[in-house]
Amino acid sequence: MRQTNLTAETAEYARSREDLRRAEIELMRHRERVAKLRRALPPGPVMDDYTFREGPADLAEGDEPVTTVRLGELFTGPDRDLIMYHLMYGKAQTTPCPMCTMWLDGINGVARHVTQNADLAVVAAADPPALRAHARDRGWTALRLLSAGDGSFKYDLGSEDADGGQDSTVSVFSRDADGTVRHVYSAHPRMADDLDERGIDLLCPVWHLLDLTPRGRGDWNAALEYPPRPGWSG
Repeated sequence: MRQTNLTAETAEYARSREDLRRAEIELMRHRERVAKLRRALPPGPVMDDYTFREGPADLAEGDEPVTTVRLGELFTGPDRDLIMYHLMYGKAQTTPCPMCTMWLDGINGVARHVTQNADLAVVAAADPPALRAHARDRGWTALRLLSAGDGSFKYDLGSEDADGGQDSTVSVFSRDADGTVRHVYSAHPRMADDLDERGIDLLCPVWHLLDLTPRGRGDWNAALEYPPRPGWSG
């Protein structure tokens, strides 16, 4: 591969950049090996046909109707899988999680591309009006928002504890030809005792952009709002 023609780069820089390039190639190949392992998982356990609540985009507190939909009905056609993101909002999580919100800001932007290949939904414990209000505030126009606060779906999938504490999670489901829904895969931020917050970083481009820089991500965390940056109106 042709390298950038930077005439001022030192020999030390060129050697280090080549080491990095080779490491990036190996990382790409390892990601592909992991994805292959994920695709090769045997058929997962059969799921109950859980019920969720949802409402229109302009839904407000006290409005009707709030409709119900079952897990199996979230598949829009044959040969499609279902990706669900568990938003930390509702019950013990009384305000929307800033980190989940950052992830969903990005997912909303690419949802039209994802849904060409798989179905996509967001599930939370919060009631439909609260979910819809947060979506309007964030400009989420491409995400299907579901409330599971009345049932055990989030608890059963490990994104809610017995006290109503919430956890960010991504889950994938498949549907057999006879309509049987199966759990394929779930991932949580906590991967091990010494890895409690990196398990779903691949869902968010923010981390990867910051990792390109010399300062990296540091101890920065997402917020629902930020003060204006000097000289920038975005």
